Amino acid sequence: MIMDGGMDEIALLGRRSELLSRRSFLVGSAVGIGALGLGGCATSDGMSFAEAQRVYGPVPEEKFPIPAVDVSKVDPKYFRRTVRYDSKEAPGTIIVDPGNYYVYRIEGDGNATRYGANVGRDGFRWNGDAYVGRKSEWATWTPPREMIKRQPEAAKWARGMPGGLDNPLGARTLHLYQNGAYTLYTIYASSDPDSIGSGVTSGCVGLLSQDMIDLYSKTPVKTKVVVLPA
Repeated sequence: MIMDGGMDEIALLGRRSELLSRRSFLVGSAVGIGALGLGGCATSDGMSFAEAQRVYGPVPEEKFPIPAVDVSKVDPKYFRRTVRYDSKEAPGTIIVDPGNYYVYRIEGDGNATRYGANVGRDGFRWNGDAYVGRKSEWATWTPPREMIKRQPEAAKWARGMPGGLDNPLGARTLHLYQNGAYTLYTIYASSDPDSIGSGVTSGCVGLLSQDMIDLYSKTPVKTKVVVLPA
């Protein structure tokens, strides 16, 4: 059974307020002091911090300019990379591995693009097949009624929170469907690097904004999504 979806958005919003206060510093220093201190170091997966700062740098051309990610807050194993991944699924299929906090996009020939993710917290994880029924950029977020009951402070957004940097759905959203019905679950863009590699949502899956923009651009509506057991 599909339980009520949506993220634990209120918790994430609290983290985001702290993140926003640091954004001007992060954007200005992305290739500054941090690059000088870390540019010569390599991560365990082979991506240098300098390269990570480039991949996860600011995206100023967006409707709401996206700041750089503080990559020091992300375990390097969650940086985007191409990996060997044997699968019978067709190229383009998205596979969510909540037990390991990864999302894979099957590329074919035994390869996949792997992204680090946040996933559902205990009691809110689910598994099964779904598909992308709708895509949206800077989507309006409306908390489900079940969430408002659990977290009354979400009631102020009952008619919807407009898109923007503070919006829990972020810059891009893939809305997951089953049998023609919206599950309320999404794969969404997160601006909270601390959340990657943890269970913090009510069943949704979050990628860093730069990763989500990459995945979104390659994912048409009707793409199959497989969520593995945790």
